[in-house]
Amino acid sequence: MASQAAKPTVTVLDYGAGNVRSVINALELLGCDVDLVRTAKDVRAAEILVFPGVGCFAAAMDALDELGVLDALRDYLRDKDRPFLGICLGLQLLFASSEESPGREGVGAVDGVVKKLRPPQQVAIPHMGWNEALATKESPLFQPRERYYFVHSFAIDTCDPKWAAAVSDYGGQRFTCAVADGRRAACQFHPEKSGKQGLALLRRFVSLARSTQANLGAVVSGTTTLAPRIIAALDVRTNDQGDLVVTKGDGYDVREKTEGERAVRNLGKPVDLCARYYDEGADEICILNICAFKGEAAGDLPLLGVLRKASERCFVPLTIGGGVRDYTASDGSSVTALDVADAYFRAGADKVGIGSDAVKAAKGYYASTSQKTSIEQIATKYGRQAVVVSLDPRRVWLSDNEDAPSGENGAPAPLVVTHATARGPSGESRCWWRATTSGGRTDEPICAVAVAVAAAALGAGEFMVNCIDCDGKGTGYDIDLLKLVKQSVEVPVIASSGAGQPSHFSDVFKGAHVDAALAAGIFHRREVAISEVKAAVRGAGYPVRD
Repeated sequence: MASQAAKPTVTVLDYGAGNVRSVINALELLGCDVDLVRTAKDVRAAEILVFPGVGCFAAAMDALDELGVLDALRDYLRDKDRPFLGICLGLQLLFASSEESPGREGVGAVDGVVKKLRPPQQVAIPHMGWNEALATKESPLFQPRERYYFVHSFAIDTCDPKWAAAVSDYGGQRFTCAVADGRRAACQFHPEKSGKQGLALLRRFVSLARSTQANLGAVVSGTTTLAPRIIAALDVRTNDQGDLVVTKGDGYDVREKTEGERAVRNLGKPVDLCARYYDEGADEICILNICAFKGEAAGDLPLLGVLRKASERCFVPLTIGGGVRDYTASDGSSVTALDVADAYFRAGADKVGIGSDAVKAAKGYYASTSQKTSIEQIATKYGRQAVVVSLDPRRVWLSDNEDAPSGENGAPAPLVVTHATARGPSGESRCWWRATTSGGRTDEPICAVAVAVAAAALGAGEFMVNCIDCDGKGTGYDIDLLKLVKQSVEVPVIASSGAGQPSHFSDVFKGAHVDAALAAGIFHRREVAISEVKAAVRGAGYPVRD
C-alpha cells in the first residue's frame, strides 16, 4: 500500500467495451494516476482496482476470459481489504449468473441473482436517468440519500445481506443498486457520469482505499424517485472558414438570414459550451454532427477531439450523433457502423445517435432483409442503452376525406391523428408524420412512428424525436407527435425542437409523459437558463436533479 502522501494509482480494468475514458478523466481530476489492465499480472499488482462495464453480460465475460484475467480478478475479490469498485455491468458481473445470458457463468464473488427489470407499473426500459439511491446500511461510501445517473435493463434481484448497501425503486420495483463489504464495493449507477455527487463518491472511494473513514450517516427509509432529464444539445458543423462551431437553424436552415449575409450561424465553440452547460446543471449533453452524412465519421478527427476534451470537463452523460453507418472510406477500406461507434466511445461518448441509417434499418426490417443493421451491431456489443435513434418527422396534412398512403415493402400504413392544436395550410386537422433523412432534407415514404417501432425491435434503447414543424418557433414541443411515439415504444423518449420558455418543458412531461426534454438555441442565446427550466419543472411537481 502506498504512503498517505503519495499520489494514488488506480488500475482500471478495461476489457474493450464502454466509455472507460470518462472513468479515467474523473480519476485524474481527483488527482490519481491511472493504469490500464493488460494482463493478469496487472490485476494482481493493483493498489486500487476499478471495473467499469457496459454491454452484454456474456460478451463481457468472454472478453475477460480472452484477456486472461478472470482467475486474477476472483483472487483479488476474495480479500475484503483490497480496494475494488465495480460500475454498472461491473456490479452485475460480480454475481454468479444473469438472466441476460442464461448458462453463462459470472465472476461469482457475491451471492445473488441478476434479473431483467420487470416493474409492475408501465415504465420505459432501459431504466435511464437520475434516480435516488437509499443506503440500507451505514457506509463510508454511500450517502443516506443521493441522486445518481442510472442506465440499465437488468438489476440485482436478490443479494447476500452482508453485501447489500443501497436500494433504488423504478416503476414500483425495488432493486439493490449498490453493494459493499470492507473495501470492496460496486454500484449499478455511474458515478463518473453523476456530476458532483458522483465525483464525491469516487473521492470517498479513493480515500477509503488508503485509510479508514467514518460512516456517512444512518440508514434511511422511503422510496426513490426518477427525475425527468433536461438535456442541452449542440449542433456542430464546420463554418465557411473550416472551423468547428455550434450553430442552430430555423426550420433546419443554419445560415444567417440578414440581407447579403448567408454565413453559417456561429453560437460558440463546442467544448466551451459543453463545459458551460455542465456547470449550469444540464443532466445530459448531446453533440450532433449535423454534416456527418457528407463525410467520413470515423476519420472525423476534429469532432473526436471535441468529444475527448468535452469528456474531460463534463461528468454527465454525453451523446454524440452523426455519420453512424456503414460506408466505404476514401482509401477504399470498409468502415462499419460499429467502427464509428467504437471511435466515439473511445473518445468519451456514453451513447451514440443514429439518424438516417435508422430509417434504412426500418425499411429493411419491414422488408425482412437479413443484413445486420447499425442498431443491432452496436446494441449487441454495448447494450441497447447505448443506442439513441434520432427521428426527424415532418407533418403530412390530410383533408377530411383523404386517406393516408399504404405502407410500402411491408411497412405499416401511417398512423393518422387529429392534431389537438396545429392546423394545416387549408385548415386541415388530420395528419401523419413522415420520416425524413439527411437532417430533414429528404422525405421518406414511411411513417416516423413505424421507424420507431422497427428500431426498438432491432435494439434501440432511446428515441430523440425532433419535431421539424416546431423547430425554431419557440411555441412548444409537438405533444401529439411525442405522445404517439411514447405510446408506440417501450423505451425512453426525448422531446426535441420547439421549446421557447421554461413552461414548455413541464408541459411536455405532463402532456406526453416523455422521459427527457432537449433544447439548444434558447440555451445558446441565454434566452432561458437551465436553472429556470428546472424551477418550472419542480414547480409542476416533478423531481429534478439539483
